[in-house]
Order: sequence, then C-alpha cells, then structure tokens
Amino acid sequence: MDRNQALELLNSRIKNPRMIAHCLSSEAVMRRLAAHFNEDVELWGLAGLLHDLDVEETEGNHEQHGNVAADLLAENGFPQVAVDAIRRHNERATLEPRTTLFDHALAAGETITGLITATAMVYPDRKVASVKPSSVVKRMKEKNFAASVKRENIMECEMIGISIAVFAEMAIEAMCGVADQVGL
Repeated sequence: MDRNQALELLNSRIKNPRMIAHCLSSEAVMRRLAAHFNEDVELWGLAGLLHDLDVEETEGNHEQHGNVAADLLAENGFPQVAVDAIRRHNERATLEPRTTLFDHALAAGETITGLITATAMVYPDRKVASVKPSSVVKRMKEKNFAASVKRENIMECEMIGISIAVFAEMAIEAMCGVADQVGL
C-alpha cells in the first residue's frame, strides 16, 4: 500500500476533519521517529496515518478500537509488524503487551500529537510552531492536562530511549511540517 492508497482509505473511513488532522500529524511524528531510529520511514509513517482508521466505526468502544483497523489492514496485505503496532497502540484493545520499538513508538507518537494539539489550542494564535517542549512537559504534569490523552502512552518514549523533553521537541518539529495541512 502506498501513501496515496492509504490516504484514500483514510478519507473513505474517517469523516471528522480533526481526526484526519490527527492522523496526518501522527504520520509526520512517526516519520520523524523512524528517521531517528533508522527504521522504515514509509512503513512507520503509514502506521501513523492509519492507526485510527476505525475510530469512527468503533466510536468509544475502547476494547475494539485498534483491533478493527488492524484486522482491516491485515486483510489488505499491510505488513504484519505495522498491523501489530496498530493493534497495540490502544492499551485497552488487546491484552498483548507492547514489545517492539515500533509498538512503543506508535503508542507514544500518536498520543503526543494530541497533547501538542491541545497545548496549541490554548495559545492565542493556535499554532504548533508556538508550542515549546517545556510547555508540553508542563502540561503533562497538570492533573487534567488533556482529556483524551493518556500520560502513560506518551511516556512510552522512555521505553525507546528518548526523554520526554527531546520527544516533545521532535514531535513539535514534525508537526510543524504539516501544520498548514492540518490547520495548526
């Protein structure tokens, strides 16, 4: 599956523009992480793009979210390593632990996009470029820092050997690259 096919699939299943923006942001972050680790940038990027492919279909069913997307992608010949990472990105959808660099990176990468977006939204200009890594770290320490963001998933960055401050910097940099596309 190439990126154009992935975008076509994403747009056929996700209608909410904010979710599409999240998926594009996650793709950018995953591409940045893959480059950092000298991994397959295209594969990691596609996993970031398609990780929430089932979010509207499973709407609030945390036990299914991730599994439906993974099954659909497996049926369409998506590489198993990416299918597994997508299945494991939502800790409540499977009892399978995250074990690979890819698993940890996808859980952390897709989650920090939500926190960075939430942080940008409290700024007057609502731009990712205004977000500083220290602001992301500070928000993580707040009791109710972002309703839909799981602190534990962002901390997966430490499982792959990146501090939260460096991880936030990498993610902000990646998201700035797609800011115009996603309206941030």
